[in-house]
Amino acid sequence: MPSRPPRSAAALAWHAAEMAVAVPQVVAHRMTRLAIAGPSPSQRDRREFTRMVSEKSAAFAAAWQGMAVQAMVANQALATSFWMAPLRGAQSPIASMAQLQAATFGVLGEGIAPVHRRAVANARRLAKTPLL
Repeated sequence: MPSRPPRSAAALAWHAAEMAVAVPQVVAHRMTRLAIAGPSPSQRDRREFTRMVSEKSAAFAAAWQGMAVQAMVANQALATSFWMAPLRGAQSPIASMAQLQAATFGVLGEGIAPVHRRAVANARRLAKTPLL
């Protein structure tokens, strides 16, 4: 089930905290597995190591793409609000900062969501997998 990108400071903090727990677990499991495998890893180990590289590439590509699209959407919304301000009255500085903050959280949320999703899923999956 894909998680929705976080859109608030609390949601971003929660996702970051979950990743702070999940990522070291995944790294520890995979590095231990790499050390145990030695110079001749089994087919199962090779699959896991290949998966490790391809998942990272896919997650970070999705993160960059999501952030770029969200940044473009946010820039268009910000530009439109500034151009339209003379027609509907000046926007208060607080409203402008709230809009900028929401745009920032949107971009950050799009960036963290795919990485968070993969890291947490891997931590769950690898916790059930024996090292040998």
